Amino acid sequence: MRVAIKTLGCRQNQCESDAIQESLRRDGHTAVGPDDAADLFIINTCSVTQEADADSRQMIRRAVRRNPSARVVVTGCYAQIAAGEIAAIPGVALVAGNGEKAQLSEMISGLREQSSPLIAVSDIQQSTRFAPLPPPIGATRSRALLKVQDGCSYRCTFCIVPETRGPNRSQSTDAVLRDLRVLVDAGYPEVVLTGTHLGTYGRDLSTGSSIAGLVADMLETAAPARLRLSSLDPHEVGEELIGCFGRFENLCRHLHLPVQSGDETVLKRMRRPHTADDFRRLVERLAETVPGIAIGTDVIVGFPGEGDAEFEQTYRLLDRLPIAYLHVFNYSQRRGTVAAVMPNHVPKDVRAARSAALRALSDAKWRAFRQTQVGQSFAAVVLEGRDAPTGRLDALTDNYITVQVERTEESVGRMVALSIETVTERETIGRLQRRCANDFIPTPEDK
Repeated sequence: MRVAIKTLGCRQNQCESDAIQESLRRDGHTAVGPDDAADLFIINTCSVTQEADADSRQMIRRAVRRNPSARVVVTGCYAQIAAGEIAAIPGVALVAGNGEKAQLSEMISGLREQSSPLIAVSDIQQSTRFAPLPPPIGATRSRALLKVQDGCSYRCTFCIVPETRGPNRSQSTDAVLRDLRVLVDAGYPEVVLTGTHLGTYGRDLSTGSSIAGLVADMLETAAPARLRLSSLDPHEVGEELIGCFGRFENLCRHLHLPVQSGDETVLKRMRRPHTADDFRRLVERLAETVPGIAIGTDVIVGFPGEGDAEFEQTYRLLDRLPIAYLHVFNYSQRRGTVAAVMPNHVPKDVRAARSAALRALSDAKWRAFRQTQVGQSFAAVVLEGRDAPTGRLDALTDNYITVQVERTEESVGRMVALSIETVTERETIGRLQRRCANDFIPTPEDK
């Protein structure tokens, strides 16, 4: 069968979609793009906000309309908590929860013509073991996503994710290393560790594992050309992990540390496990210890009860810290969360104005950070499918700068050496120097 997959939402969803595609490829199916004619159309949904729910419903209906003869399969977070709503959409053949993704290929192979959709959604709150998926070979040529953890046992008041993903569950270190070797052997120059709550890796294992220990094990034994970490909560970055940046040159100098607010009272209402001062000390420590590190953060603007003074606290904190960029989100009232029924919701126009102020700050910080890197040389991964408007190619440095370089087709998916020459408001222009010493690493197509 020709199989198309459309992914909504987070990096973990993308990782799982890539793995599902690999499972189906092993079963003899052919991957096609979401705009191509398909016999089977899978939508991997998101439910982080009510807007995400609406986007998921819209995508399901669009898939049914554009592929009238295809079997439409819906999985992901929206499927986990709204299976009945999805099954009521005409044309849906299968609704599978997050806990069923590891068996999705098998379920699809067993699909038969039926008068009503098959619903396979278990109680994910009862999940206690990590459900492995195959490492996603062939989804891209440049960067592979490797999922090592699932679920979240925290209860931030704005977040529905613990309901859609279940409690914290970790892949064993041995299994992670085995999957990593598969990706390294396939020629990926960069592997990105991902999970729902990556910093809690190992807490459910009897081996005493931790995210810092896992990183060290991966870089000591399997040695990818480059390893990048996804988001980590600030309180989960300790001295052991910070020390890894000094020990391992192939650990990317990039951390994304969601602070969500710089005001202590707002953080308490959010039930965040850190204080603003914790965040400040960590960012200053990282900037001092790891030269050139790109530190990003998430900020929720307009959380219930956030007044002008609380917002100013957040703005001042982020303004004075050496942060490279911000991801700014307007607070969205999410049904089923504690925050949804809190008093003193912030008007939409106020949220919009505050978001605009922080996005302007982020733009200024990102340009200033990139400017500090002009004249420096980097090893960078040339990204496929990322032609710049000028006809040049995009290459990603270890500290998260996308640099436009001259087009060299055979460099796509390879590690190259480049220097940064010019920074504009939106673009970073560089020049290729040579192929890196580790260019013998084959791409998946070379295997």
